[in-house]
Amino acid sequence: MSRALVVTEHGDRSVLAVRDVEIPAPAPDQVQVRVAAAGVNFIDVYKRQGVYPQNTPFTLGEEGAGVVEQVGSAVTDVAVGDRVAWGQSPGSAAELVNLPAALVVPVPDGLDLDVAAAAMLQGMTAHYLVNSTWPVKEGEIALVHAAAGGVGQLLVQLITAKGATVVATAGTSDKLAIARGLGAAHTIDYTGLSADDLSAAVRSAAGRGVDVAYDGVGKATFDASLKSLRPRGMGVLFGGASGQVPPFDLQRLNQLGSLFVTRPSLGAYLQTREELLWRARDILGALADGSLKLQIGGEYPLTDAVSAYEALEGRATTGKLILTF
Repeated sequence: MSRALVVTEHGDRSVLAVRDVEIPAPAPDQVQVRVAAAGVNFIDVYKRQGVYPQNTPFTLGEEGAGVVEQVGSAVTDVAVGDRVAWGQSPGSAAELVNLPAALVVPVPDGLDLDVAAAAMLQGMTAHYLVNSTWPVKEGEIALVHAAAGGVGQLLVQLITAKGATVVATAGTSDKLAIARGLGAAHTIDYTGLSADDLSAAVRSAAGRGVDVAYDGVGKATFDASLKSLRPRGMGVLFGGASGQVPPFDLQRLNQLGSLFVTRPSLGAYLQTREELLWRARDILGALADGSLKLQIGGEYPLTDAVSAYEALEGRATTGKLILTF
């Protein structure tokens, strides 16, 4: 048996419960891992609410890190005792999990398992956004909304490391200070600003329209993101912390300068084992050698998971939240 965070039915945070669940022996292609920590992410909220529907009850969580306790009979490249991390593996918020061996990656020596757990989804998301969705180049200007959040902090660092300029937004002076400390050249408090006022502030700070807008906030910032772009710039909508963006007239992209818009997901950028290892090794390796910093904004025991999601959904956090076991 394993204690797990279970969604009993679709709904608000009251549907979350810690329950004992049966964990069988791993299948031939699986590994069984004793979980040290699991990440807290907005995709968990979408699944709990039914935005991404699945049958209930189910165990929440998509990412984590821990130590391998058993390996399936067909597994040859993972061994008992290995420290591993993973992302995009449903059911990760549990003490013990069975995972496809093809989805776990090694955790570098010297990197805490808590940090590895916190880095997988948000780290690989930031990696694909700046290396694949819009490959950021030296001299470009990028808008990053919610720049003090988990993905936002990593985006700021990865973009500036490529020699590009970041215009960062956030909702408090403390959060803006975090973004500046990570390398953002310009910071804007977007509290209460209309789309026109926010985009005007972005263009004033940048001196022109930005090349790319990375928007994980969604409904509250999407219009401003489009209006902040230069002609043929790209709006990258990768989340909806403020709510989902409603359908809109594609003719607006023409009117605003032949813009591009994409709604990417991590799974589409992890099509092969090689791609997974590339992204994970880049992120975990940079964290291990200190060239990339990740802030854990809160650690919650499994029994207090409701508080973790309350903080996440209230957008009252900086950095990454994790559940610990």
